Amino acid sequence: MSQPSLSSNEPVDLVIVGAGPVGTSLAVLAVQRGFSTILIDARDPAAAPAMDTRTFAIVRGSWRMLGATGVHPLLEGVIAPLNGLEAVDGGSHVFGAPGVIFGNEDLPADNDGQPLGQMVPSADLQKALDEIAGQIAGTDERLTILQKARFKTLEEGPGPATVVLEDGTRIRTRLVAACDGVNSSVRDALGIGTEDHDYGKSVFAANVKLDRPHEGIARQLFMPEGPFATLPMPDNKANLAWYMKRGAAEALADMPVEDIEAELNARFEDFAGHMTIDGPVISYPLKMRLARAMTGPRVALLGDAAHRINPLAGQGLNLGFKDVAALIDIMVESREVGLDHGAAPTLERYQQWRRFDMTSVALFMDVIDRAFSNDNAVLKPLRGLALTAANRIGPLRRAMARQASADQTHLPSLMQ
Repeated sequence: MSQPSLSSNEPVDLVIVGAGPVGTSLAVLAVQRGFSTILIDARDPAAAPAMDTRTFAIVRGSWRMLGATGVHPLLEGVIAPLNGLEAVDGGSHVFGAPGVIFGNEDLPADNDGQPLGQMVPSADLQKALDEIAGQIAGTDERLTILQKARFKTLEEGPGPATVVLEDGTRIRTRLVAACDGVNSSVRDALGIGTEDHDYGKSVFAANVKLDRPHEGIARQLFMPEGPFATLPMPDNKANLAWYMKRGAAEALADMPVEDIEAELNARFEDFAGHMTIDGPVISYPLKMRLARAMTGPRVALLGDAAHRINPLAGQGLNLGFKDVAALIDIMVESREVGLDHGAAPTLERYQQWRRFDMTSVALFMDVIDRAFSNDNAVLKPLRGLALTAANRIGPLRRAMARQASADQTHLPSLMQ
């Protein structure tokens, strides 16, 4: 394999634009498999990291893939096991609010004793992946990390493509991985359009201390205006997300902490226990954006560059990790049979593999949000029946557990 030398006219195997969890994990896994790689990281290493209160629900399949990068030991002490998922239909019900809960016991007997997933703080995950990538770049010449570097444009040719950075640097490469987020510059440079939907809502997010054990259960209460969710963290803390009308979440985040706590506990103490704010609070608008194609000439779109979905069940980053694992499988298989891993036939395999999963998950999350975020007198009994059936029918519970934990046989090899 060629070495990632910027002064050489020989193309590198892979250029990754964007160094978030998706891009950085892809860089580590690609270099481990012998692909020369350049990671384009727009961040300034001297700047303080941006505030990020998010906690990701990393499901079993994604956790396995992250294990291959070597980050597991670096996350000890900051993660919490995800032992179960609970959904309760709130609002007014004649016979009480129906719900469904499933957990580790619904996974197959050969599940190697691992939980449904792990709750991982976003900032800690990024820090761990950065550390692993930095260690590799310091010892393996196949990985180069360009910091404070920004993508400008892409030049196509009969063979390798050329990535042009804002500082004029030109890099020839067989494949470009666009991991540069929901407003992807690479996607725009290719002219790939998006399907957008603004939910007219925002999410209020914060970390809280609970006064009763959460037992590793992620809990979600569906209210007419939107769901309220608590995700388990170490030391009996939780990361909460409250879907509210646009403007309401922003207004709540601007209130004094004691007023926020009063509002949370007045509304949700019976559901979650008494909550005390632990750290900064944020709000962000709720929008969906799906790329109309996941590939272009010599380019694959991954993560939010390909799909920003409703974060209702925490599947967004897990979809991105599926993209990573699938692209690694396809690159390795292409090399083994002597094919160009950046050529159109190879990228078509990636598109076929990932596009259906991306679209189906996005639409399913959209349907769930629309079906449950209301107090419709017709829908409420149907929702209650569906939740009751899911709670009592064993095969259905087990299927839901396997789907939620990404523990299926058709997944990429790194996730199995």
